[in-house]
Amino acid sequence: MEPIQSLSDLLSEHSGNGTFIEIHAQLSRTFGQTTLSATVAMNKLFSIYEVDLEVQRQLIPKNVSQLVDYLLLYLEHGQSIYFPGIILSARGAGQFSQETSAFRLQPMEKCYVVDGQHRLEAFRRVMEMLQSNLARAKDRREFERVQEITDKLKKLYAFPMSVMIYCDINPKQERQLFSDINKLPRKIAGNLAMLREQRRFYHVMATRLVQEYPVMKHLPTDIYSERGKSPGYLFSYSLLIELLVGLFEGRLKVNARHNGYHFTAFALNEHLEQAANYFENLLHVLPEPEPGHICWSENIQIALALFLHEEAFKSQQFNKYTLQYATKILPHIQWEHIYKDDEQTRLPRRSRIMKAYQSIKDFYAEQHHLLISDKEDAG
Repeated sequence: MEPIQSLSDLLSEHSGNGTFIEIHAQLSRTFGQTTLSATVAMNKLFSIYEVDLEVQRQLIPKNVSQLVDYLLLYLEHGQSIYFPGIILSARGAGQFSQETSAFRLQPMEKCYVVDGQHRLEAFRRVMEMLQSNLARAKDRREFERVQEITDKLKKLYAFPMSVMIYCDINPKQERQLFSDINKLPRKIAGNLAMLREQRRFYHVMATRLVQEYPVMKHLPTDIYSERGKSPGYLFSYSLLIELLVGLFEGRLKVNARHNGYHFTAFALNEHLEQAANYFENLLHVLPEPEPGHICWSENIQIALALFLHEEAFKSQQFNKYTLQYATKILPHIQWEHIYKDDEQTRLPRRSRIMKAYQSIKDFYAEQHHLLISDKEDAG
């Protein structure tokens, strides 16, 4: 009797009844290992993976929750979503047929997660939530609700996920692969990360502002460079988003509260008009935009957005007249005196912004009654 080498060998004698899971895949070599690449519907992926806690770290609840919210954008609102591929390890399980390009797993065989645990957990939690809601709707005979949830479950089960399966690596190699995947790659730079995220409110606003509003031709904004901006541009894409957050929320970008996925076309268009009005006011009262001019520098522009937010929203809603009045103080500010000695290079970025903001705010409070004439006020 020949020795049994794997669970597949043990079960292969009973595979004639067709009780196996089949995945159509492409065979290749990756980092010297045999791998299979495939696109698998989630209903099939649910049945073939397990998590080995000796290889994987503990789940981070916040990460799973964010992924659940992201997935609900697809199910509840029909927005396009994207997930990086899942990496699994078969540990010798399953059989691949080069003739049919099919990878077959017996019902008892599983592949182990190398990378993608949080993504898979998010899908599983949404599936369980929908199944629970479906059972409740059936009990209450809410037939329209039953159909709605059933459609969402079908959509979830059919979601295509890219999968790479390492056929013959061991748990030690899995741990090393997991470490390499999560520690070695360089993160996507700021501009590119935001350009990919063209669903959030301020990101969509910034893109449309640059593409559709004539005022931005005078404020050239680089929306394609990976980092910062290329020579000849005044603003980077990242900075423009930061200015919009400062203007409409009075906060720095990291503290933005309204940069969500759900907003109406009316709200977006209203904010676009207000943003265009804001930049038109700046062009009217500040010197000609030049990359080297201190009043058009990154720190000063963010400080101005924070200051003018307070003036524009004194009545709890955007008022272009109070904004226009406040901007009349700007020609009187001596920008070169905001920072002393080497403060512009020595201070941390946030400190530079807040120092400029406080300087502008104090100057306005002390001098606007004297420097803004009745004629200017009326204008």
